[in-house]
Amino acid sequence: MNRKQFLTTSALAAAGSMFAPRLHAADAAFPVVRPPAGKRRFTSQAVERVIAEVQAKTGNRELAWLFGNCFPNTLDTTVEVGTIDGKPDTYVITGDIDAMWLRDSSAQVYPYLSLLGGDKPLQQLVAGVINRQTRCILKDPYANAFYKDDHKTGEWKTDVTDMKPGVHERKWEIDSLCYPIRLAHGYWKATGDTAPFDEPWLRSIGLIVKTFREQQRKDGKGPYKFMRRTEIATDTVPGRGYGNPAKPVGLIHSMFRPSDDATIFPFLVPSNFFAVVSLRQAAEMVEAISKQKDLAAECRAMATEVQTALTEHAIVNHPLAGRVYAFEVDAFGNYYCTDDGNIPNLLSLTYLGAVKNDDPVYQATRRMLLSPQNPYYCVGKAASGLGGPHVGMDMIWPLGVIIQGLTATTDDEIKSCLEILRRTHAGTGYIHEAFHKDDPKNFTRSWFAWANTIFGEFVLKTYHERPALLG
Repeated sequence: MNRKQFLTTSALAAAGSMFAPRLHAADAAFPVVRPPAGKRRFTSQAVERVIAEVQAKTGNRELAWLFGNCFPNTLDTTVEVGTIDGKPDTYVITGDIDAMWLRDSSAQVYPYLSLLGGDKPLQQLVAGVINRQTRCILKDPYANAFYKDDHKTGEWKTDVTDMKPGVHERKWEIDSLCYPIRLAHGYWKATGDTAPFDEPWLRSIGLIVKTFREQQRKDGKGPYKFMRRTEIATDTVPGRGYGNPAKPVGLIHSMFRPSDDATIFPFLVPSNFFAVVSLRQAAEMVEAISKQKDLAAECRAMATEVQTALTEHAIVNHPLAGRVYAFEVDAFGNYYCTDDGNIPNLLSLTYLGAVKNDDPVYQATRRMLLSPQNPYYCVGKAASGLGGPHVGMDMIWPLGVIIQGLTATTDDEIKSCLEILRRTHAGTGYIHEAFHKDDPKNFTRSWFAWANTIFGEFVLKTYHERPALLG
């Protein structure tokens, strides 16, 4: 089942989780919804210790319960751990779809990085994710999702693009190559371990830079194109598979957004910001670990080029909000001011380290995005928050609410985001992909591990920095 098909069956999904709740006699209000210990894919002692600590000190019992369900969900339900050629290998599905997205798999395990020092098996699990991502990138840097079986062909094998066995989907998204760098850099900083950063990994970094260069399209359209026979416009690419035109100014074309929806204008601003951060992280790593000064210099030069182009073309004058970052531009003067609940988005720029929190353009953008000036900001009876075209109008993305909370700087806003998430899990004990602004029981994807785990990251950050808000 693909993501679009899954959305159409959300009403059935709402009727029950993959793991049916089992009432705990002592606390029927908060039933046990985690899979039993014997059926969990992986158990981390460090994660279990953190769950126990946070739950013991969280005054809001429902938030404590949600944290205990959600934070380990990636490990409980989505990982397959093994070895290939004597090296750790970890395959990570998104939840309801048996495929590994480079983006989702990175984001699903990133919240565990701070716990690796006290848990060697967990460290090896994350190293295995990095190793598998390296192989995926070397197979096809333009693909966004892969199968565990390198020979498997799936439902999208007839897409008009250069599909290969082992590739689930070949939607070109800049962030698909940024997220593995972010994970690798975070792992290296957390552990000091350089074992995953071997010769194949170094080649994958070179291929990432090459792919980014191709998609600057300074010398033609490049090798990538994509079309799909579909009734859903956002699932295919205009311009005979090359996208709408854009002026070659140094920005990187992205045919799809992190939501896997096609872009309107090819320069997706938040993803280009993410590329700047990732290229600089890659430069630091290849210079320090592999002693590849030439590749490091190439990464830094490209990061500077993209950053300069963003300064020149990504800031626009909104008629009400003033100087803001556009969501998409074409460098011909056309732009689109909105945001998507998925990450990277404009709201997440400070979370990703792309801009500083006191950047006045970011702050003006943030105010615009969290208001009716944003066409996909939802204001409803149950909650308010970022939505996006992937699910449709009036559907709030918990990811958007979570990233709002992770980038907030006031107690009131953080507490408001926690309260929205507490109220809208529809009694399931888990976070979903999207829910209707007036009715949280109308939700999509009952099993979406990224949303669960990053919710855990949000609660853990609040616990460390503002524990009183969990009361």
